[in-house]
Amino acid sequence: MEFQPLPNFYLVTLSILLLSSFHAQAKVSFKYCDKKADYAVKVTGIEISPNPVVSGKPVTFKISANSGQAIYGGQVVIGVSYVGVTVHTEKIDLCKEVSCPVANGNFLLSHTQTLPAITPPGSYTLKMTMKDDKDKVLTCITFNFKIVLGSLLSDM
Repeated sequence: MEFQPLPNFYLVTLSILLLSSFHAQAKVSFKYCDKKADYAVKVTGIEISPNPVVSGKPVTFKISANSGQAIYGGQVVIGVSYVGVTVHTEKIDLCKEVSCPVANGNFLLSHTQTLPAITPPGSYTLKMTMKDDKDKVLTCITFNFKIVLGSLLSDM
């Protein structure tokens, strides 16, 4: 007797694969820190992979942006808050994340980091401020992301 798979089996499998890949790299909504500011760098999108973030595993934050001017250097200041309390701050050399000088136009800022396995699950807020080499704020955004325990995701 030959096994004949059900046609629905393929549809269900394809649906699961599509949903899991969509979920793993979903776009993230963000807000500018000062809604009235005319920032030189405009953020056009944010992707977090995986999303939700898994404690103890690497996570990549990709920020797509557009600059109205060339950027010759600077820094990215990151602040992460959990239930309103700052739990992590970091300053990153902009030229270690993108090739400097950044030409006028579109660019991608990508940063990968592994969170400690003991990072509590829950909702977090990240504030990113990008400054040029003269310490002038080029952009400032905030966005939320979620962290889950690594063992919960690996059991699925």
